[in-house]
Amino acid sequence: MEIEPRAASESHILNLRGARWKYQRAWLRRFVVYKPLGAVGAGIVLLMFFLSIFGSFITPYNPIDMDFLSRAQSPNLRHPLGTDTFGRDVLSNIIGGAKISIYVGFASVILGTGFGAVWGLTSGYAGGKFDMYSQRLIDILQSIPTLALALVIVASLGSSLNNIVIAISIGLIATSARVVRASAISIRNMDYISAAISTGATWRRIVFRHVLPNTIPPYLVVATAGLGIAILQEASLSFLGVGVPPPHPSWGRMLSGTGREYLTIYPWLSMAPGIAIVVVVLAFNLVGDAFRDLFDPRLRGSEKR
Repeated sequence: MEIEPRAASESHILNLRGARWKYQRAWLRRFVVYKPLGAVGAGIVLLMFFLSIFGSFITPYNPIDMDFLSRAQSPNLRHPLGTDTFGRDVLSNIIGGAKISIYVGFASVILGTGFGAVWGLTSGYAGGKFDMYSQRLIDILQSIPTLALALVIVASLGSSLNNIVIAISIGLIATSARVVRASAISIRNMDYISAAISTGATWRRIVFRHVLPNTIPPYLVVATAGLGIAILQEASLSFLGVGVPPPHPSWGRMLSGTGREYLTIYPWLSMAPGIAIVVVVLAFNLVGDAFRDLFDPRLRGSEKR
């Protein structure tokens, strides 16, 4: 009995999907076994995503609602992390701050490292005077402390959520540009690039087919590390009073306001946002280190066999 072409095609597609699913499961199992710290960091990042998406549905209280009858309560069954001096639930503010941190972190990284990657790729492949002048501009950008640069930009543009993103993203440009440029230069001198040029391949084909895909792994490492830096800078700006404006909940502002003023009397006001910042930044750094080990051929030998 002959199999119809359509049935054979559907069977082939199902077999491909099954093989792909088995490969993904094997890769995930290998990642968890050989990079356990990276897996823990990835789990925390996924939890952050969950809280940023569904946080408004699971928070026990509205983060900005005040209840002066419940002010400055220590952790209890109704308020697991206690309340601040205005009666606001600390746990609800922590969950609400996760959404702000995720938005600021990813928006800043996409904007800053994305622009830096394009700049570095163009500079590294083009070379010549364009590369020389662009690297001097990056030297100037790297010489300015990122937090000081962000403070100046926010003071000039005004304190708003999108201005915070712009201020942080500018500080992330230089690192990604340098890393991608170094990768582009090393790839540009490869033999297969010379072979592609000798066969008459256009610069667009060479850049987008050969150079760009090979710069993605180091870019992912820089971008992942930049997420932790962006979240930490947002908390620093909010701590200094020029960050995310009220009524948006912010971990940095929780540390700066009543948390700092009543540190010795109500320590839970500072401990909760401080621990949240440390855990999230550490999680992104662990994921970035795991990506670096996976993508860097020189470090693959460190895995257990």
